[in-house]
Amino acid sequence: MKNILFVMNHAPYGGTALQETLDIVLTAAVFDQHISLLFMDEGVYQIKSGQNPQPYAKKDTSAIFKALEIYQVEDYYLETESAAEHGLSMDDFFLPVKSVCRKDIHDFMQRFDVVFSD
Repeated sequence: MKNILFVMNHAPYGGTALQETLDIVLTAAVFDQHISLLFMDEGVYQIKSGQNPQPYAKKDTSAIFKALEIYQVEDYYLETESAAEHGLSMDDFFLPVKSVCRKDIHDFMQRFDVVFSD
């Protein structure tokens, strides 16, 4: 089993990156890989509570994130400084995220066999 980290760093409705990354996450999870997600930069908006994707003609992806638990995807991390820079606190997210400081990101990523970035 591989320990895989997906770095989510793009805004949720600016293109197809989020949906494509979630497809890869689900595929890897089906094959019993240990999956973790790290939200940073504008990617912190992907898990912000109260999203309204209708003005962007996109699907609400929050249901997909919530369904990841079925596939034992339960390790969610948030770069603390990214959230703060966007005016968000730990209470603004619909997933139970653990915080990682920006200065620790490099060492954090070294814990994984594979790192994907959207």
